[in-house]
This record gives sequence, structure tokens and C-alpha cells, in this order.
Amino acid sequence: MMENLNYTCPKCKNKTYMLGQMRATGGILSKIFDVQSQKFSSVTCERCTYTEFYKAKTSALSNIFDFFTN
Repeated sequence: MMENLNYTCPKCKNKTYMLGQMRATGGILSKIFDVQSQKFSSVTCERCTYTEFYKAKTSALSNIFDFFTN
């Protein structure tokens, strides 16, 4: 996981950061059924708020759960 990053912001060289997650739709069918099939982890610099996104794996179970909870 990304918990123990040795992160340095490429913009301001700060070493403190926040971790986050974002989910997004993929193709046409996932947009129609409002299923967020793409998952991304983010690293945001605490000083300048520069953010990088990294694609993460999603499981079929989480995609099914998304479908039934929307």
C-alpha cells in the first residue's frame, strides 16, 4: 500500500502529504448504471496541494456492491 511513502513534492519539495481515494466510471455501461469501476489513490502535498493520482485495482465484489447501492 502507499502508507509508508518517501514522498517529496515535485513542485515545492515539501515532504508532508495526505493520502486519498477516488472512484470514477469507466465506459458507457458503467456510466448508465452509475457503477464506479475505476479506483485511484491520490497523494496530495500539504503545502502547495499538488496532487498525483495512481490507478488502483478494483474487485468484482466492490463493483457489484456499487451497482446495488446506487
